[in-house]
Amino acid sequence: MLRSKIAGIGYYVPERVVSNHDLAKVMDTTDEWVQERTGIVERRYVERGKDTTSTLGAKAARIAIERAGITPQDVDFIIFATLSPDYYFPGSGVLLQRQLGIPGIGALDIRNQCSGFVYGLSIADQFVKTGMYKNVLLVGAEVHSIGLDYTTRGRNVTVIFGDGAGAVVIQPTEEDKGILSTHLHADGEHAEHLAYINPGSHGGVHSKTPEQFGYPDQEFGGMFLTDKMLEDEDVYPNMNGKYVFKFAVSRFPEVIMEALKTNGMQPGDINMLVPHQANLRIAQFVQNMLGLSDDQVYNNIHKYGNTTAASIPIALCEAWEAGKIKDGDIVCLAAFGSGFTWGSALIKW
Repeated sequence: MLRSKIAGIGYYVPERVVSNHDLAKVMDTTDEWVQERTGIVERRYVERGKDTTSTLGAKAARIAIERAGITPQDVDFIIFATLSPDYYFPGSGVLLQRQLGIPGIGALDIRNQCSGFVYGLSIADQFVKTGMYKNVLLVGAEVHSIGLDYTTRGRNVTVIFGDGAGAVVIQPTEEDKGILSTHLHADGEHAEHLAYINPGSHGGVHSKTPEQFGYPDQEFGGMFLTDKMLEDEDVYPNMNGKYVFKFAVSRFPEVIMEALKTNGMQPGDINMLVPHQANLRIAQFVQNMLGLSDDQVYNNIHKYGNTTAASIPIALCEAWEAGKIKDGDIVCLAAFGSGFTWGSALIKW
């Protein structure tokens, strides 16, 4: 039976390290406060004017392509997962394509936030298993640092996020290995509890009080970004942390068990669980619920913060480079994030 496998993997994070102490200089927070609530010690930020989401993605992609034993010209299709594209449009996929020098092939951008890599892996898996493509390049990349609120008002969100990119090359295999199954879910009922609402084209439709956005009484224009949004500084991401935590600790183990049951396995069969790096407390809660040891779970949120779509491929690559993932290992990937969206993938490495 034809399956798809991860044939090459790579990641890249910016050189600039920003610690909790650095953020404490511009907002009312402390290293202890951040670590206690998130497990984060530091994160990476791009040098403005030097790197973007697509350039980070290209750097990770080149490593993955080389490790897959191919050249950029061998790539058949690009999938780019991000919530922080270089431009509102076009997507970052075509910018990545341009940087790699591979015009003509398809480039698909997906917006599934923290679950983006798992969603992208599922898409790549289908393309490869059906024989449509032989080398799919999947990239998850984010530059959060340019769009955060660096005041005390925004600290609950700002301290969490960092910049980075991870990439994999997916190829077909007839061996007894590869992606065993993927499982995707969403529930838009909770969308606004973790969202970047303004600027946007919603025009207040989803709000009970659209006047709060200051839309002008005119037939044309003024719907994307208003003076009131700027005056109220209502142009930053927002998160209902307790609400998100409640759902995450429920959906994470649920979707992991779905993957295991589909393949006739139990938590003890997992050699390595690589969860989306949203919050160390969530990962630890899920680990305890499933009865997994520290050796069965890989976390690196303390170094990079939450890099949303990039977090799983960065952590997966680090774990593999450290020898914590070996041939024949059962690897489980799981994510939960804005949307709400969540998903899992089970892989025989």
